[in-house]
Amino acid sequence: MNPNKALWEKGDFTKIAETMRESGEALVAQLGITKGINVLDLGCGDGTTAIPEARLGAVVTGVDIATNLVEAGNKRAAAEGLSNCSFQEGDATDLNALQDESYDLVVSIFGAMFAPKPMDVAKEMVRVTKKGGRIIMGNWIPGDPTLVAQILKISSAYTPPPPEGFISPMLWGVESNVTERFVNAGVPAEQISFMRDSFSFIAPFPAAELVSRFKNFYGPTMNAFEAAEKNGKAADLQRELEELFNSQNKSNDSGSVSIPATFLRVTVTR
Repeated sequence: MNPNKALWEKGDFTKIAETMRESGEALVAQLGITKGINVLDLGCGDGTTAIPEARLGAVVTGVDIATNLVEAGNKRAAAEGLSNCSFQEGDATDLNALQDESYDLVVSIFGAMFAPKPMDVAKEMVRVTKKGGRIIMGNWIPGDPTLVAQILKISSAYTPPPPEGFISPMLWGVESNVTERFVNAGVPAEQISFMRDSFSFIAPFPAAELVSRFKNFYGPTMNAFEAAEKNGKAADLQRELEELFNSQNKSNDSGSVSIPATFLRVTVTR
């Protein structure tokens, strides 16, 4: 079993994605999508950005490594009658089912960053993008004080060290690394630009419930709790995460959450 596939099929990311819909739509609205363009949404999950892209009239192919998320995405598209949106299984390191230069826009929001072999990921994204097309990535930033970077940082402290040769997905949040990867894939550095952006987790339930969803449905946090249980430290991990979520919740209502997380938005012009 591919370890990356196992990680993202371990839980049910749709339970987290439900809290990301509003920000997904807001981000897509800024991408200049026009009717009929071909969009590849890579590491698409159940369609947090792919579904809004299709609503704007793009012809969208969603690709994800997790079978359960592909199935969930196809169900969502069918329920909305979006015949211009389909989801299929695939690996961002080797998009062998996709033709060269076939997409006007390749989007990967917190998706392809988690695939291993980042140089291969960059090459594949560049390969399938049409000349004059764009690649847009949203990547979490290492050491950032906001929610997701801190969840991953806390979780890693309770998890056994990764195998030798492991490249942290968080390095996709470092501009120099991103530039190196795309330059290596044949894109001139001046065609790569960056900005800081924010993505909010919004839900009509308290912060403790969001912690519970990460604990029970988000692969990296699930792994951390399993390791912490063995070491008798699960209560410590629970407390750290609850403190984090409560301290970052911007909602004025204790029964709801609105937690922003900063990310690096990458734009590559082909």
